[in-house]
Parts: sequence; structure tokens; C-alpha cells
Amino acid sequence: MLKLGILISGSGSNLQAIIDAIAAGTLDAEIVTVISNKADAYGLERACHAGIRAVHLDPADPAYRGASDSSTPADKAAATTAYNAAIRDELTVVGADYVVMAGYMKLLGLEVLDAYPNRVLNLHPALLPSFPGAHGIDDALAYGVKITGVTVHFADAEFDRGPIIAQIPVEVREDDTADTLATRIHAAEHTILPKALQWIAEGRVTVEGRRVYIS
Repeated sequence: MLKLGILISGSGSNLQAIIDAIAAGTLDAEIVTVISNKADAYGLERACHAGIRAVHLDPADPAYRGASDSSTPADKAAATTAYNAAIRDELTVVGADYVVMAGYMKLLGLEVLDAYPNRVLNLHPALLPSFPGAHGIDDALAYGVKITGVTVHFADAEFDRGPIIAQIPVEVREDDTADTLATRIHAAEHTILPKALQWIAEGRVTVEGRRVYIS
């Protein structure tokens, strides 16, 4: 059984999709921790309601700055390193096999990525490499594309760049607003993420360079 650590920053609707897939028996996995950088993330409540360990790690916590209160670039870098090490340590303590960034709106540090090579998944609301970054839905709508979609990929040290595991297209309709398009994007996310995780649970995913093969 796949043991998952889930990183979130907001409502946790994709976390809920994973919880529901596990409950339905379509995903052979266990969520061993849910970590959020936001104390008010509703995803933490979802985790608690499901009896899952829920952890808030605040990037602004003075504990990550050590004895220094300065804001020099070196001190900020040290604080970021300490924060990502705290995430890694939480994942390690609970025995996570894979890490899923399900709406986690921060760049994950090498402290975690190096501990989980090709075992950190990210979900992006566009068909990468198109429209990377934090505004994939708005950017696709503004550009005028007719098809956008959702990408599940392995994360690396740059936003939205790692090897692609799966993609699903979503039509952009002429009368779409950001909200209506987002509704269909999120529905696609809730389908494709548990499916990609089940492929991993079944041992069907192989990574060779930038290519991901599903057997």
C-alpha cells in the first residue's frame, strides 16, 4: 500500500478526491500526513474529519530563523532551508513513500526533493509546458486557447517543469469565465490525480530522463 504525504495551501479539494478514492477502493494508498503552510487551510479540517494527521508548518515561524532576526538574503535562505527540512522530517517520521503537492503554493526545497527523488508529484491546472506558474487557468483563458487541461508531473527544483506523468484536456468554451473554466479544471484534477497515484501504487510508472512510461 502506497503511503502518501500530502502538501496543501488551501481548500484541499484534491486531498478530498484522494480520500474519497481510497474509501471507494479505487486507490490502494494511505494518507499518513497532511501538511499545510497556511493555518486556515480548509484542507487541514478535511484531514481531521477523515482521521488523518494534520500539521501546520508556518514558514514565518521564528524557529526557522534560528537566533537571527535579520532579513538578509543569507538569513532568508537559511530560514527556507530550515523550513523545508522540517517538512522532510515530518514526512520521514510518518513513513511517507510519496509526496503529493495538491494545491501547495510554494516552491518545494531540495531538502524534500533530494529525499524523495521522482517521488514528489505536483498537480498543475494547465497542459504543461503551456501556462506554468500560479495562474494557469487565468493565463490559458486570457491567451484564447481552445483546449487547456490538467497535468500531473514529478516535481523538481523549478516550478512546473518535471517529467509529465499524465495529462487530461479540458475544452475552453466561448462563454467561459475564469470561474466556469476552473470548475471543469478542478473536476478533471479530481479524476486524474487519484488515477496517476494508482498507477504508481501498481508499480506501472517508470521514469527515464524526461520520459515517463506507464506499463
